[in-house]
Amino acid sequence: MTAQPTAAHAIETVFRLESPRIVAGVARIVRDIGIAEELAQDALVAALERWPRDGVPDNPGAWLTATARHRAVDLVRRRETYARKLAEIGRDLETTAPPEEPADPDDIDDDLLRLVFTTCHPVLSPGARTALTLRLVGGLTTTEIARAHLVPEPTIAQRIVRAKRTLATKNIAFEVPYGPDREARLGSVLDVIYLIFNEGYAATAGDDWLCPGLCEDALRLARVLSGLMPGEPEVHGLTALLEFQASRTAARTGPDGEPVLLKDQNRRRWNRMLIARGVRALGRAEATAAGAPGPYALQATIAACHAHAYTYEETDWRAIATLYGLLAARAPSPVVELNRAVAVSMADGPAAGLELVDTLAATPALRDYHLLPSVRGDLLDRLGRTAEAREEFVRAAGLARNGKERDLLLRRAREHG
Repeated sequence: MTAQPTAAHAIETVFRLESPRIVAGVARIVRDIGIAEELAQDALVAALERWPRDGVPDNPGAWLTATARHRAVDLVRRRETYARKLAEIGRDLETTAPPEEPADPDDIDDDLLRLVFTTCHPVLSPGARTALTLRLVGGLTTTEIARAHLVPEPTIAQRIVRAKRTLATKNIAFEVPYGPDREARLGSVLDVIYLIFNEGYAATAGDDWLCPGLCEDALRLARVLSGLMPGEPEVHGLTALLEFQASRTAARTGPDGEPVLLKDQNRRRWNRMLIARGVRALGRAEATAAGAPGPYALQATIAACHAHAYTYEETDWRAIATLYGLLAARAPSPVVELNRAVAVSMADGPAAGLELVDTLAATPALRDYHLLPSVRGDLLDRLGRTAEAREEFVRAAGLARNGKERDLLLRRAREHG
């Protein structure tokens, strides 16, 4: 293999993994997310110019980060307001050390968390918060975000551009807020952390089923947030949910990276340490809740039911169906109803599940959702209606954007041919 394709592949891979940290670190210096993203792109261009010639550095992520930070320092130096900026940041730019933040007992030194809270500022619309955070923190492309939300790509692109412009014109501080401001943004922060984890857990598009780096970042942010806000039950609920989900990672793919269905997973490969962490986090969610459990605590309880079953057959599907009913009442969505249908089919038989699935067929949000025909195909298969099951698996494969998932669905279709 020549040096050119090797360097190009390394640049693409490293930048996708490291860009959130690069943007977050540079944003602390320039205090502008749009400029920080541009400087990260400048570092990428520098890598494209130098790595094919000089070779890939031993620590490519550190090289990109250092390059972007140096350019950020140069940019601040060139500004006419350098002296004022130096006093505001409160540090010597020659050291490129992180700026000092106001002392606060709840303060935290985590650039990624600052970035999440900044991109989830209430000055932005909910759709803009999600799109911008997934782009900057999750490292997703505009195309991937559009597919995940079933909206046109230009719409997502416009949301991201307007969001960055709004944050710049409103002079939004790059910080983890305190008190009421923190609480006001918490719901959005939890939602985007969950979305980032899900994109790593089951990638919307591409050739890889898992993106472990995204899962690790999301789980780390959730854990940090749990320490930052110990009295918030939904923070602990989300953390518990991600701990339980992450525990299955090693069993979710086969030798070639192909997806392994829940019923076929080797549960001995589930990470019992992460399950224990999930149990403790769920306990904290229950202990801090003043009333009925929130959506994340309910989902964590469902995940706990799976984690406590040593075999697929031992799963308490009736309890899971009941929990999905509570979740549907608390946070209604077509996807929750689809999951409830699966649980009902396991508790009361595939015919009962199919009846529920068929009521969702006309739901606009699920029209292009590949898991609807996939679930329907599975239920038809269990009912012995193999020809119809095959048609559903083929239809699901046509809607799937992830290559590994599409291959799995086509294989299931062939098995019914």
